[in-house]
Amino acid sequence: MSGATEEKFRVEIISDECKGCLRCVNACPREVIVPTDQVNMMGVVYVEYADEGCIGCGACFYACPEPGAITVYEKKK
Repeated sequence: MSGATEEKFRVEIISDECKGCLRCVNACPREVIVPTDQVNMMGVVYVEYADEGCIGCGACFYACPEPGAITVYEKKK
């Protein structure tokens, strides 16, 4: 068994639902949600998942005021 930790969670963010409030960015203890330099269909700079490092705590999900914009998934083996 290797010493590397396998990714067990991932975050999906629907960019067009994001309001750019950055609450999820501030709530994430691992700092894996980051603002982009792009705008969504509402003209708002949205956030994205950095593709690794999620611990599945759900802080981003609970901090987000937009229902359904952020979902945390457990990866299946």
